[in-house]
Amino acid sequence: MENGEMESANQETHLQSGRRYTPVVTHDQAVLQMSSIEPIPPPQIPLKKLNLRSLENMDPGTRGESSDSHGVSDGSQNESKLELFGFDSLVNILGLKSMTGEQIPAPSSPRDGEDVAITLGRPKQTGPKLGTMMGVFVPCLQNILGIIYYIRFSWIVGMAGIGDSLLLVLLCGLCTFLTGISLSAIATNGAMKGGGPYYLIGRALGPEVGVSIGLCFFLGNAVAGALYVLGAVETFLDAIPAAGFFKESVTIVPNITSVNGTTGTPTTVSTPSLHDLQLYGIIVTILLCFIVFGGVKIINKVAPAFLIPVLFSIFCIFIGIFVAPRSNASSGITGLSAKTFKDNWSSDYQRTTNAGVPDQNGSTFWDFNALVGLFFPAVTGIMAGSNRSASLKDTQRSIPIGTLSATLTTSFLYLISVLLFGALATREELLTNRLLTAEVAWPVPAIIYVGIILSTLGAALQSLTGAPRLLAAIANDDILPVLKYFRVTEGGEPHLATLFTAFICIGCVVIGNLDLITPTVTMFFLLCYAGVNLSCFLLDLLDAPSWRPRWKFHHWSLSLIGALLCIANQVHPKNWYPIPLILCRPWGKLPENVPCHPKLADFANCMKKKGRGMSIFVSTIDGDYHELAEDAKTACHQLSAYIDYKHCEGVGEIIVAPNMSDGFRGIVQTMGLGNLKPNIVVMRYPEIWRRENLTQIPSTFVSIINDCIIANKAVVIVKGLDEWPGEYQKQYGTIDLYWIVRDGGLMLLLSQLLLTKESFESCKIQVFCIAEEDMEAEELKADVRKFLYDLRMQAEVIVVTMKSWEAHVESGAQQDDSLEAFTSAQRRIAAYLAEMKETARREGNPLMADGKPVVVNEQQVDKFLYTTLKLNSTILRYSRMAAVVFVSLPPPPLNHPAYFYMEYMDLLVENVPRMLIVRGYRRDVVTLFT
Repeated sequence: MENGEMESANQETHLQSGRRYTPVVTHDQAVLQMSSIEPIPPPQIPLKKLNLRSLENMDPGTRGESSDSHGVSDGSQNESKLELFGFDSLVNILGLKSMTGEQIPAPSSPRDGEDVAITLGRPKQTGPKLGTMMGVFVPCLQNILGIIYYIRFSWIVGMAGIGDSLLLVLLCGLCTFLTGISLSAIATNGAMKGGGPYYLIGRALGPEVGVSIGLCFFLGNAVAGALYVLGAVETFLDAIPAAGFFKESVTIVPNITSVNGTTGTPTTVSTPSLHDLQLYGIIVTILLCFIVFGGVKIINKVAPAFLIPVLFSIFCIFIGIFVAPRSNASSGITGLSAKTFKDNWSSDYQRTTNAGVPDQNGSTFWDFNALVGLFFPAVTGIMAGSNRSASLKDTQRSIPIGTLSATLTTSFLYLISVLLFGALATREELLTNRLLTAEVAWPVPAIIYVGIILSTLGAALQSLTGAPRLLAAIANDDILPVLKYFRVTEGGEPHLATLFTAFICIGCVVIGNLDLITPTVTMFFLLCYAGVNLSCFLLDLLDAPSWRPRWKFHHWSLSLIGALLCIANQVHPKNWYPIPLILCRPWGKLPENVPCHPKLADFANCMKKKGRGMSIFVSTIDGDYHELAEDAKTACHQLSAYIDYKHCEGVGEIIVAPNMSDGFRGIVQTMGLGNLKPNIVVMRYPEIWRRENLTQIPSTFVSIINDCIIANKAVVIVKGLDEWPGEYQKQYGTIDLYWIVRDGGLMLLLSQLLLTKESFESCKIQVFCIAEEDMEAEELKADVRKFLYDLRMQAEVIVVTMKSWEAHVESGAQQDDSLEAFTSAQRRIAAYLAEMKETARREGNPLMADGKPVVVNEQQVDKFLYTTLKLNSTILRYSRMAAVVFVSLPPPPLNHPAYFYMEYMDLLVENVPRMLIVRGYRRDVVTLFT
């Protein structure tokens, strides 16, 4: 079987007629065996005189039900009242909680074709979930605000001037804002697992690309750890110069020229020694590693507390700016001044020493591009929310709002700071006083020193904690064999990966120059952001019209490569697409020159997004292939012309077979190639079968449905095809889904595809579910609402309880419509059964129907009729004015006359003008996970 199938091969059991079903377990009320096979005929109850209430109150023994023939639950279990849906798992509380079985942990990046189970029930509580503020906004704010703002931002304003600094902040902020939008789009496209951006990129672009971008993100975090450590050490040595073992004094060459042409006087500036930065940096990194080894959980809990001194220090900086200059301030601090603002508007790019001190003979020349590399780490950190996605209450809401709010907040803070710093101090002061923020802070500079050290050490701890886990997630996916040593078991700690991260961090700390490390961090993060944006672009490209190469050879080559890729890999539910197999002339009654029903192509286009996708139109000719081969070719040409005329992307095939059942059985087994095989069989409901007295239709109809079940194909039966709206026929009202049977989400997907069509775009979706117990109604409604919300589907959820269902039927609200059809069906079935019995008695054979022996449980027949009566009555009650009604297709009962099944179906669709009867297959076609 295929990956992701709802039922595994080792759980299947063989039943009569070669059909296989998952065995029913006694503890699962959602899966109830329909007992239509009885070795001993049950007591007879006349069909003509049926008390509806008696069907619900009959003793199990009277109904002739067996509790041990096929694993039916014992008498202690509540009996399902939706008897006709038999072996199918119902959409109820237990059914929702086992949508595709137990939820399995997904790796950080998937293999192609990997399927992820859906579990709709409430997950096991692992701890309190976080909201938007503490789960996304605060972590992003903590990661974005950092060392660059404290000890380099005023220097950047002095070097680039106010004008270029505003442009610099806008450029970097726009980059992260657009990345945040892309991140939000991908994150809300499905539930996220561990691995953060690596998981996102791996899901969208494949594990190989995900690994390469994930390694960039790992290296960016590891090198950023060295950046934070050096920032903390530099601040410490600037605050306490006596703590250094080496001293270095630099005399500034007087090349700082103001706008009016005056030249500044030489100034002596003391900067920390390179050797002091290296020595203290290595010691701090080693201490942080010991903390990481000993208290990872504590780090995650206290990390938000590091944000408090950061925000308080920024508040003190702004207060100090507005009260400057104070009595003890440097002469270059003018306070907010229009003249200073004007002098600092233009840029003054120049050479500096390795420590950033202006010097005409310096080794480093700064221009706008170099400043981008220096400043960009100050806007990174937007991934912090996605890294915590598993701990969020509402991922779809929290990640977009929290990430974009943090990005806009910090960008606004930077823009205001550019204007304030540019008006606060002279250019010479901005370029020589690396800790200008501490000097102007109110009331004392020590607040800023504490804020810088705490924020940088907290950020360094986050880097040394997160980077090893990202490396371990990459190693566990086994894409790069060289990383096998960093694998960890589930729940284990990545100790070896932590040591490797610390080694990289120490190697960068040895460089001893923060200005040289920041461009490296910038490059790694830019590569990661490019991967996120590319992922979003590719997801959007899938919805765009495909381009067509000019040369047929190129067209063929690209198509062949695409086909091979589609065939080779199992399709993930997120990328699942319908490939309908459309039966063009299943029930005859079309003119010979009409190859297909005119509305079938219109309906096929409704099953495709923007009309793009493959459709296969098939028809059968009864007879001998040798005699009718030429007729089949002619009919195939006519069918292809019809497909082109209807502007439908697809192909046509004509099959010659002894009869339609044999022809379809050959089609369903052989049509298509690999994942390009059709996965949905579409046909018209045979409304004409009784009117035209076409007695062969019931057996053919049941045979086709059974073949689809065995071949693992979904089924869509269209009732009211003649009234199906054309492309420009606007529909209003609702699209009502009676979601009774778990179908892998096919009914939900088809309804969403309908909404993309111009004719149905004004409709609203209503999802009806049936709760067998009143106490289940609210829980079922909440579960379905949560599921639809996670899928980003807007729909109203209505739960119909059995109690209200029974009360409605007993009140006689729909007696004139549904009940009249019910009694008519009873009479016809009774007459058909009497004829079968008479034939069997006359010929001395057992009961036979459609050339096969059958066993008729008359009480079970009445219960099946009653089920369809209740369902039809409910549909007429709630959906009489709906634009289209979806309902689950009940499977044909085993060893049941096909004629009886047609009577059940006729009663189900009675008086409903337009209905789609849907049956899924053993695959999920929608999923919460990317």
